Amino acid sequence: MTDTRPSLTIIGFGAFGRLLAHHLAPHASLTILDADPTARDAARARGLDVLTDPSALTADIVVLAVPLPALGTCLAQIAPHLRPGQIVADTCSIKEAPARLMRELLPKHVEVLATHPMFGPNSAGKDLRGQQLVLCPVRGKRWRRLGALLRRGLGLQVIVTTPTEHDRQAAVTQGLTHLLARAFSMLGDQPRIRTRSFALMSDALAMVAGDAPEVFEAVTRQNPHVLPLARDFTQKLKALGETALTSGD
Repeated sequence: MTDTRPSLTIIGFGAFGRLLAHHLAPHASLTILDADPTARDAARARGLDVLTDPSALTADIVVLAVPLPALGTCLAQIAPHLRPGQIVADTCSIKEAPARLMRELLPKHVEVLATHPMFGPNSAGKDLRGQQLVLCPVRGKRWRRLGALLRRGLGLQVIVTTPTEHDRQAAVTQGLTHLLARAFSMLGDQPRIRTRSFALMSDALAMVAGDAPEVFEAVTRQNPHVLPLARDFTQKLKALGETALTSGD
């Protein structure tokens, strides 16, 4: 029987690439491309087909599961081997910079889609139903069919927006969250005496506390909307603290 599923190659078989492969394998004819022999062995151990060279990139959809610092090099390596009509999508935590890089470095005959799955290995459940996936179309129109497939097949909540609007909102939901998690960890051991609300907040911050350093770097320092937000938040927190201290006078 002919396989009618779209063909898809994931570039990068780290923790996030493995998560994507696990959930996408039933819905796509899946291959993996990674320069690391250990990662290739891990993919083969899971029964996945492995590519060894960018010249073999013939899939309908190419998903870049690489961190932001590696994105430019990855794009330069694959650009000469992409065929007309392919969709190339990144998965970085910010969107303005990746969208710009893909627009500049990828040939005009491929479609470009900036994406951000709002989940990771620490927050994804047994399935992805109800999880958010942000799509920022950069070039082309076939992303609509892909978005529909992801909604139907995985039950994802697909949000379509611009790279700038994504980064503006992600500065609150990701940038500030990571900063709070880092600040809380610097306070030392958590108290045993706690309310339910504090326990829930601690659990939420713990979900990002173990993220890789490059993720923290991307969502806090590489998102231009985080610094002004952090300054405003710090000022408000300081004002609230001063109000609390003076209210007992």
